[in-house]
Amino acid sequence: MENVNIHKTAVIHPGAQLSSGVSVGPYSVVEGDVSLGDNVRIGSHCFITGQTTIGRNCKIYTGAVIGSAPQDKKHSADDNVFLNIGENNVIREYVTINPGTVEGGSKTVVGSGNLIMAYSHIAHDCVVGNNCIMANGATLGGHVTLEDNAMIGGLSAVHQFVRLGRLAIVGGCSKVVQDVPPFSTCDGHPAKVITTNVVGLRRAQIPEETINRLKKAFKILFHSGLSKTTALERIAKEIDSCPEIEHLIFFAKTSERGLCR
Repeated sequence: MENVNIHKTAVIHPGAQLSSGVSVGPYSVVEGDVSLGDNVRIGSHCFITGQTTIGRNCKIYTGAVIGSAPQDKKHSADDNVFLNIGENNVIREYVTINPGTVEGGSKTVVGSGNLIMAYSHIAHDCVVGNNCIMANGATLGGHVTLEDNAMIGGLSAVHQFVRLGRLAIVGGCSKVVQDVPPFSTCDGHPAKVITTNVVGLRRAQIPEETINRLKKAFKILFHSGLSKTTALERIAKEIDSCPEIEHLIFFAKTSERGLCR
């Protein structure tokens, strides 16, 4: 352990793996099965536990609890479950993230470059992609999937087993009970698709031609009155293919909870 900075009041289990440049603040606890990558910064009063791996350059702020037991009645203290967190994540104050459950595949995964704002919760067996944003108090139930660049507004709750597609954005205080299509803006209680996420698409440097194709696809899928199957067939027939259109079609076809409409 080179250049490791541990505050004198922090408690570090001798079995924990701390890489170069790790910093642990006052009164924080790092337990024995935890592995911290290079330059991980842990603030004060944090609790890092379980079979948890945190990638390099992550910043974890005051009071976060990372790796504590899943909030699932079927979970046993003897279950062999994991939490894998990627690189360059910012995890703000009092965030909670749980590992997986045996029934759910034993693993919760958080990708890289995410911003998880204060008081947010990521439950067991979730899969969070890269460059996602969860605003203050956003909550993911178990088995939720966030594709890359998804955004969730503050105080929004996502029901278990729901998926949020790539570059989708959910407005604050929303109740999300069905899958949110990629490239969409969604809001409400329960949440409904409002329009395409044009601002997010442009920020992601998606070409205007592709954005216009997605707008046409959304009109067919959500405003034509057609069934999902018929609408997807019409999209495939009438709109020139591109990766974004193909992903929208695939996401809709594979939805098990149904789409926010």
